[in-house]
Amino acid sequence: MKMKGMLLASLTILSGAVMLTACSANQRKASDSKTLYLMQTGDILSLDNSNQANLTQWNVLEQSMEGMYRAGKNGKLIPAMATSIVKPTNSGRTYTYHLRKNARWSNGDPVTAQDFVTSWRRSTAPTSKSGYNYIFTGIKNAEQISAGKMPPSSLGVRALDRHTLRVDLEYAMPYFNKMMVMPAFFPQNTGYVKKFGDKYGTNSARVACNGAFKVQGWTGTNDKWSLTPNTHYYDRKNIRMDKMVMQIVKDSNTAHQLFQENKLDDAQITGTTAQGLQKNKNLMHLTRGGVYYLRMNLAENRAFSNKNLRHAVYLALDRNELAKKVLSDGSTASGTYVARKLATDPTTGRDFATEMTPSETFNMKKAKELWNKGMKELGKSSVTLDLVTDDQTVSKNVGQFVQSKVETNFKGAKVNVESVPSKSSSGKVSNGDFDMNLTLWLADFANPVSDFDVLSSSNPQNYGKYNSPAYDSQLAQARRNGNDEKAFWQNMRNAQQLLNDDMPVVPLYTMTESHLVNPKLSGVLYHSVGETDYTRAYFK
Repeated sequence: MKMKGMLLASLTILSGAVMLTACSANQRKASDSKTLYLMQTGDILSLDNSNQANLTQWNVLEQSMEGMYRAGKNGKLIPAMATSIVKPTNSGRTYTYHLRKNARWSNGDPVTAQDFVTSWRRSTAPTSKSGYNYIFTGIKNAEQISAGKMPPSSLGVRALDRHTLRVDLEYAMPYFNKMMVMPAFFPQNTGYVKKFGDKYGTNSARVACNGAFKVQGWTGTNDKWSLTPNTHYYDRKNIRMDKMVMQIVKDSNTAHQLFQENKLDDAQITGTTAQGLQKNKNLMHLTRGGVYYLRMNLAENRAFSNKNLRHAVYLALDRNELAKKVLSDGSTASGTYVARKLATDPTTGRDFATEMTPSETFNMKKAKELWNKGMKELGKSSVTLDLVTDDQTVSKNVGQFVQSKVETNFKGAKVNVESVPSKSSSGKVSNGDFDMNLTLWLADFANPVSDFDVLSSSNPQNYGKYNSPAYDSQLAQARRNGNDEKAFWQNMRNAQQLLNDDMPVVPLYTMTESHLVNPKLSGVLYHSVGETDYTRAYFK
């Protein structure tokens, strides 16, 4: 999943999900005793999960929508729209979900199997703009539909009756149930989709919610909105908050100030702000299953079509210096595209990212040699590189770090850092108007394939245009080897090794969120993979 970051130190969460508790208390007005004040670091681009996908959107959908399951403590699957955890049949290729009959949308409509069919068909269609149609790969005909070769109606998902959904896969996917907690697989109210058409989800009035809360007051452009309880929610008795108020806060100092003023109950801080608060009693670190990295543009007319230049940048960046001196927020250096502690390779017993990290991640002498060789191969004496980031303070700081290291150490190199709002940065990147792009991939489920799929040649989010038949072949073999653990994990190692050799992305650091948290806040599920769940939150 796309971009985000945070910090804190009195509690470190390395994996799974935890129930947040703490000591002492912020002073709250009695009228605010059941209002939760939260922040987001970027804009909502849409509430339509078929036409956008960014972290703010998914964070909001996590509180207001549900798929077949929810992620509970330690990531354990909990039935949500489904009545039970389904076991596949047909050698792992068929899943039959029975929906709870008391599930209703915020407008009172029943949640039906057809609502899932509607959503998944829209998301796999070639007209989908979410960049997430690839995640449906493995469901019968999904790839052909996304390529425009078959109609969405041919997708291997059927409503057998009002409350029964059958999903047919092309091959066994042992992790398929884990994917069902992702917002990409959430249902859509079929009536609302028909009523609003292309405008579905463009503001809070044009979407119905089937989760614990419903979104209110989002106009499509404003930076503050609220969520109120869905009175039709099947588990309403366990929802204890009367309201969530969310606002966009991009600056860490502002977040800290709002927390001090009791205007935020969970504030994300980074950089120098976080560095000065390492001993704060309300500080919490949450290590996530994601890596911030530089997406390199490999298009033929771009400098980084040259592999030696890409390797030069990789070796020129001291990740430990970046993590400790620039970020100072608990983040750690990352040498691989897959985050550490995301997954253990069961065939070796080792952490996958650790076993696959290159033996050499920083060597300035070698970096300069590779740079000079690459420039000679391109027939250039100088090059100007456009580095695109969003306009969060932490992103600007990382951009300046990369700029300094490249310009200082590589002859003829000039880096233009463009830090622009999320909507503008997304547009530039999707149009290929960049040389480097600071971004994040947060794994959608605890398996390296969740990361690797994004870099396949056919993936719509492969904005750097990496195209390796050998890499694609490893992913294709892994799909066929879903029931062969040894072969599958060999494919995973081979894929990461190809990324180490080709360097289409330059990993920088792990995603570590730093939170200042109201010590009275409890019941929050912080997940290393997926979005934070505030739906069962309460104040002690």
